Amino acid sequence: MSAIVIRLEDAIGRLLLAAVVVLVFTGALSRFVGHPIIWSVDMAQAAFVWLCFFGALKAMRRKAHIGVDYFVAKLPFPARRAIELLLAVVVLAFLATMGWFGIQLTLLNTARIFGDSGISYAWVTAAVPAGCLALALVLLAQLVRAIRSGGLVYSPEPRSDAGETPDDGRAARVRTAGEL
Repeated sequence: MSAIVIRLEDAIGRLLLAAVVVLVFTGALSRFVGHPIIWSVDMAQAAFVWLCFFGALKAMRRKAHIGVDYFVAKLPFPARRAIELLLAVVVLAFLATMGWFGIQLTLLNTARIFGDSGISYAWVTAAVPAGCLALALVLLAQLVRAIRSGGLVYSPEPRSDAGETPDDGRAARVRTAGEL
């Protein structure tokens, strides 16, 4: 089931990215020839908002969000794990708050029309609660997995071939941005 959901998320993300590119190109070309398609920019903006959340979701699944972990990576594994578990709880609270306010924003904008497209602005703002819910579910699954396995929530798992196991108390080697 999980592999199907991941493939579906990737397909939707690709489709949204293609839609943004096509809509922006079509809008620019139509303006160039003197017959602007006004709604194309509105639709590109709406697709981009949703695309941002699908990108964040993919990054969350891959543990690829940008993080400043210079000092945390130098901590012993148990301290590093505790910090990541605490951070996951804080991020879940943030996502719940953003999702709640996103629902309020969506309900507030149901009657508002998005530009010249004729669609409700609620379709755009609904990306916030939907994206926050999806991110929270992925993070919750990673948190549960980390608690059960004794591993990390955000960082790559320690490599056993380097002697960096959760049991020996040493921090895992993580590549920094300068090494990438």
